[in-house]
Amino acid sequence: MYGTITPLFPGLPGGPEVLVVLLILVLLFGANKIPKLARSTGQAMGEFKRGREEIEEELQQMDEDEDEESEATTSSDSETSTETSTETN
Repeated sequence: MYGTITPLFPGLPGGPEVLVVLLILVLLFGANKIPKLARSTGQAMGEFKRGREEIEEELQQMDEDEDEESEATTSSDSETSTETSTETN
């Protein structure tokens, strides 16, 4: 019962797996290129994040514009129906 250890996040690499991956990276790219690789990866992730935020802002703006248009249409429809009902009385 207490003999097995279940990982907190199954499927994610643990300590030994990360060390093996780092060793393979050092062998493939060399110790000098790893910081450059990490820097470029960080820059790419930053650009991706900025692009995602821009798209989210555009979607929010489109939703706000649609809400304003639907409110304007609804208010003009209610004004028209009010005018029609007062004219018939």
